[in-house]
Amino acid sequence: MSARRSQDWFGGTGVNGFIARSWMKNQGLTDRDFDGRPVIGICNTYSELTPCNAHFRELAGHVKRGVREAGGLPVEFPVMSLGETILRPTSMLFRNLVSMDVEESIRANPLDGVVLLCGCDKTTPALLMGAASADLPSIVVSGGPMLTGRFRGRALGSGTDMFAMSEDVRAGRMSEADFRAAESCMSRSAGHCNTMGTASTMAAITEALGVALPGNAALPAVDSRRRVLARDAGARAVEMVHEELRLSTVLTRAAFENAVKVNAAIGGSTNAVIHLLALAGRAEVPLSLADIDALGRSVPLLVDLVPSGRFLMEDFFTAGGVPVVLRALGDLLHRDALTVTGLSLGENVADAPDPDGSVIRSLAEPLAQDAGTAVLRGNLAPDGAVIKPSAASARLMTHRGRAVVFHGMDDFRARIDDPDLVVDADSVLVLTGAGPRGYPGMPEVGNLPLPKSLLRQGITDLVRISDARMSGTAFGTVVLHVAPESAAGGPLALVRDGDFIELDVAARRLHLDVPAVELARRRADWKPPEPVVGSGYQKLYVDHVSQADQGADFDFLRGRRGSAVHGDNH
Repeated sequence: MSARRSQDWFGGTGVNGFIARSWMKNQGLTDRDFDGRPVIGICNTYSELTPCNAHFRELAGHVKRGVREAGGLPVEFPVMSLGETILRPTSMLFRNLVSMDVEESIRANPLDGVVLLCGCDKTTPALLMGAASADLPSIVVSGGPMLTGRFRGRALGSGTDMFAMSEDVRAGRMSEADFRAAESCMSRSAGHCNTMGTASTMAAITEALGVALPGNAALPAVDSRRRVLARDAGARAVEMVHEELRLSTVLTRAAFENAVKVNAAIGGSTNAVIHLLALAGRAEVPLSLADIDALGRSVPLLVDLVPSGRFLMEDFFTAGGVPVVLRALGDLLHRDALTVTGLSLGENVADAPDPDGSVIRSLAEPLAQDAGTAVLRGNLAPDGAVIKPSAASARLMTHRGRAVVFHGMDDFRARIDDPDLVVDADSVLVLTGAGPRGYPGMPEVGNLPLPKSLLRQGITDLVRISDARMSGTAFGTVVLHVAPESAAGGPLALVRDGDFIELDVAARRLHLDVPAVELARRRADWKPPEPVVGSGYQKLYVDHVSQADQGADFDFLRGRRGSAVHGDNH
């Protein structure tokens, strides 16, 4: 076994050894703590501005107990926290920044292994991306979903019911007072969304990738067993250091294929696509949109959770959570893929119960077939776009309609309820200027609210197309992540009001029915938009962010750089 990395700091003589040990001792550490035992960093995204993660102080304490019990030295460190509910203009703008914070914090400090405390949507991919580039033994502990909220006896799904009630208010079916009353009922406890939104999806994907302990995703945030899992993860991190079990050993092509298939089976968020592409780039694993489409096509929907179904995360936990899904998928997965437990994925879930037939279905009786995120291509999306069939309307999966175009969200908000807006049930709402570079940061606005005029007619869904993302809690026939984006000169920038657009999800086709000569004329007249911000981090972002089909990571961050650091600080 190689020498502990932390001993480069704590095992030295002279000034640098003195400094490293002496200043750490002001926290009550002793010489025993520097005797070569594994030093485990606890990467904490706690913040009161990230309500999903506001219980992480306590959770970190349980991780520390596990590390100590296993003979390690726990050291907690903060990184920037990404709160989906509060952070503006969009938390996605800062995912790559947090990944840099994580990577450099790991590399620059005397750590032998890392426990990643993740919760709200972007914290999970950000921490995994940074850790993958540093490539130390690392394990994820998610914060867990909140308890089920209820309004007048009805269960409320985080995000999903908010979107639905908001449309009811706009349509005159719900009062503003009732909407405000429901607001106080939805977020009942600590934890992230209780639907199969992006946070729950990414927590489930950590199990599928093999980077978290079994049961990580569905345990409620306030359940005592979440604390036990945190403690076990701390102990396991120490063992992983002894075993030299690095992330690069776990994050293999087989692991990513498992993650894509599990995302399909759980009705997971479209955001998982962009995060998996980015993480694969860091892990140096080949993965493309075409792979994601092909891998998801054969996978049925097994989990009946909002927004693709009826139930919530508490119900999913009671039914056995992700281990039941993994076992139910059987030979569709690479069951021999190694995980952070030191065992294979199949071994981890060998004793998981059978599906209950309600919240979790069997392969023989799924909710739907071919549930994976569909990747569309055509002259409107040469590099691809995505749609979530399980959350879309069957009647609109093959559709032809006239475009109603909005250039940015300010334009959309100003005109969507204009009585003079020419729009009907066959229209296709198109939003430009919401991609990685154009916004910047690719906000979750793709599930555009419908015009009041149509809501009052009882119309609940339209085809919507944009270069934006949407919340994993959202629903509808929404085409997202159009690449190249409009701000990069993609064909989306050339769409005009009245153009016919054809959508055929089964054929994976997205077509703008405009002659090539006319599109060429429009392109000749097109001018790139001026950047929203001309300096600072946002300029760095716009200058270096890749397109959605590449994961929207920075071009200079792809790949592993390892944990080696050269030179002493004194």
